[in-house]
Amino acid sequence: MTIESVPARCGHVCWIDLAARDAERAADFYRDLFDWRVDHERLGGGTLRRLSRDGVDVGSLYQLGARPLMAGAPSHWTPYVAVADLAAACQRAGELGGRVLVRAFEVPGVARVGLVLDPVGAMIGLWESPPSGG
Repeated sequence: MTIESVPARCGHVCWIDLAARDAERAADFYRDLFDWRVDHERLGGGTLRRLSRDGVDVGSLYQLGARPLMAGAPSHWTPYVAVADLAAACQRAGELGGRVLVRAFEVPGVARVGLVLDPVGAMIGLWESPPSGG
């Protein structure tokens, strides 16, 4: 993944992740449905499939781990919305009745991300791009 390939306009969805019960089958489906290119990458000690179309990255797809599979977790999408300040957005989410599920962490060379649960139980990702040139 490259920083330049991820559009990150604040307040807009800029990335999507699919946690899949069968990542290979899901990759085949979305490649054929949307003509997405699927490239395997190593990231954070694991493997993900980067999804792109016409040279523009749109998201990633990864295999659910053994623990979520055994717990019956379904395959699920997580959209990420670009924010200017991840810490401030997480704080604001809490003030509005949401809850931080995954504290901010760095995806090296790509972004800082976190996950919040809104007041009605829906999860959304927050995406802060690194400063220009850094």
